[in-house]
Amino acid sequence: MRNACVKKAICLLILAVCFLSMASCKKKIVLTTGFEEGELFRIDKSSCSTSEYLVYLINMQNMYENAYGEQIWQMTTADGEPLEDGLKETVLARISRVKVMNLLAAKKKVSLSREDEKLAKAAAKQYYSGLGEEERKLFGLTEKDFENMYREYALANRVYGFLVKDINPEISDDEARTITVSHIHVKTYSVDSSGNRVEFDDAQRKEAREKIDEAAARLEDGEKFDVISVEYNEDDKQMFLFRRGETDPAYEEAAFNLASEQISEVVETPDGFYIIRCDNMFDRDETDQNKLTILNQKRNEAFEKEYNAFLGERTGNLNESAWNEIHVTRSDTVRTAEFFTIYGTLFQ
Repeated sequence: MRNACVKKAICLLILAVCFLSMASCKKKIVLTTGFEEGELFRIDKSSCSTSEYLVYLINMQNMYENAYGEQIWQMTTADGEPLEDGLKETVLARISRVKVMNLLAAKKKVSLSREDEKLAKAAAKQYYSGLGEEERKLFGLTEKDFENMYREYALANRVYGFLVKDINPEISDDEARTITVSHIHVKTYSVDSSGNRVEFDDAQRKEAREKIDEAAARLEDGEKFDVISVEYNEDDKQMFLFRRGETDPAYEEAAFNLASEQISEVVETPDGFYIIRCDNMFDRDETDQNKLTILNQKRNEAFEKEYNAFLGERTGNLNESAWNEIHVTRSDTVRTAEFFTIYGTLFQ
């Protein structure tokens, strides 16, 4: 189970400053021996030391604790594993992603600018000077080592920018349009005491259909939508804002074909029956913002296609014995959490 998680972690995306997305595992990771002293993993000729890994791990650990408190490590993942194991694997994914992207940068002949080199040096100086004695002792890294880490992190982002710079598709207003609707929802399922969804049988579905038809008839007779909604709607909310691709296709088609203040006929989806009212069919600011969101999604897709093809040719090797010695522990004298913040501030 642990090896499978580690294999998957190597293939996950870095949560980088310029792009946030996930990728599935398409690589075989070989667990082996024969590492240099202090080496945690190797991807082709790119190596990562345990010290580098600890910089990422401790900074992310302290960022989580600063945001959510120490009690966060008492929680478990969705798979029931300790959250600290999830953090270890997330960090492994993040730093291995940086290493692979640096290999990709070399292939594409992408390099840092002089300004980037200066910023990496400045970031290292700022971060190293802020470390306490115990933190410096734990990491065992020099200011130059941190400079190299910042250079690799910056280059990972630069190669992403290089690969997507020519991805500028035309995005129409309709593709990016966001609408605001209100609806009356009569469900065709229930939730049992364990939180599991239970689909209605035929008799229950018939009863639900009769209920929504009754609401539709009252609307047809001229009763106010908001009044009928209070009586019939089984959702906690009535109003929703969304764009194409974010909801059930039948619901989307009905909603996007409504004019402002127009009310739909009964719409059937896997979640039940709906009557939809369009409250706002177009918002210029929201549409423009969504165009940027869609553009970034298309760029990420283009990048992932090239990245995964490159990744498929790489071989990864994890020092399993060193990996098993790494644990999430707390120390009052090791509270550094600024590594990524400094990068984000300087490399804007």
